[in-house]
Amino acid sequence: MSNIESRTIAFIFARGGSKGLPGKNIKPLAGKPLIAHSIDIAKACPFIETVIVSTDDEAIAAVAREYGAEVPFMRPPELATDTAPEWLSWRHAIEWTMREKGHFDHFVSLPATSPFRNVEDVRACVQTLEEDSATDIVITVKNADRSPYFNMVVIDSDGRADLVIKPQGEVSRRQDAPAVYDMTTVAYAARPQFVLRAQRLFDGKVKTVNIPPERALDIDTPYDFMLAQAIAQSRFAS
Repeated sequence: MSNIESRTIAFIFARGGSKGLPGKNIKPLAGKPLIAHSIDIAKACPFIETVIVSTDDEAIAAVAREYGAEVPFMRPPELATDTAPEWLSWRHAIEWTMREKGHFDHFVSLPATSPFRNVEDVRACVQTLEEDSATDIVITVKNADRSPYFNMVVIDSDGRADLVIKPQGEVSRRQDAPAVYDMTTVAYAARPQFVLRAQRLFDGKVKTVNIPPERALDIDTPYDFMLAQAIAQSRFAS
């Protein structure tokens, strides 16, 4: 894998108002706050210049600074509500960074809720973006556990179920259905100018990096956190 020479800055977007798992971004996992796992990976990437945390929460900001991230601004309240698209927070962070630190080539988002990624996962995303000038953004995916062609259904107003997507021809085995993937929150790598001009991720040319499921957990609920604790205990015990 070739060296990444362009200017790359990592961002972690962590607001304080989580309802599914209150305080999740600084909840302890394997001996350190959840957000610290993302900060540590960003700092371990030799191709990342710095890591900036965007938050509206002073407690998250304090933890982020303790673990070596920059928190040079607080996220405006209107970008930290339950309904505010994170895309707008991406824009806000990019605009601040370009104004204060100058032009950079690659924007990387490393959500705090994905603690099991590794450096190579992040490198693969940035490398994929760097090697194809036509690509606007790279997302991470994993092989889907369920398929809209085979075992995912919608229910109509009469209570009758049907496949989300009806395959053409007969599909009697899952292996015969088209391959589908689940998006993960392991990493996003984008060209800053794309984020500034687009309205959403799929407005651009999107490529993917496939992540094994053991590194792709996204923590959103208490059950997710219990699973993360089990994974962490197994990983650090081995």
